[in-house]
Amino acid sequence: MKASHRVSVLGKEITVKSSASPEYVREVETLVNRKLAEAQASVPVVGDPQIPIIIALMNLAETCLSLSRELEEKGRTEKEIMSRLVKRIDNTLP
Repeated sequence: MKASHRVSVLGKEITVKSSASPEYVREVETLVNRKLAEAQASVPVVGDPQIPIIIALMNLAETCLSLSRELEEKGRTEKEIMSRLVKRIDNTLP
């Protein structure tokens, strides 16, 4: 069941719904705010205020894709290992 959680991002209080624990939602909130702060620190103060948000989103998306690919690769490797083990077992059984 999804519960409502109040979070603060970019100084704005918003309500989000999530089936995650309140502690996990706070972790997500903290990560988002940290990534936004890092992005804001990497661009000039003057300019489009959406640029740091776009940079933060790009950085988070890059991390997400990288981890997803890493998991896919581990899954392929594990399947290959299991396949080899099954073949070895099949070859040793009469």
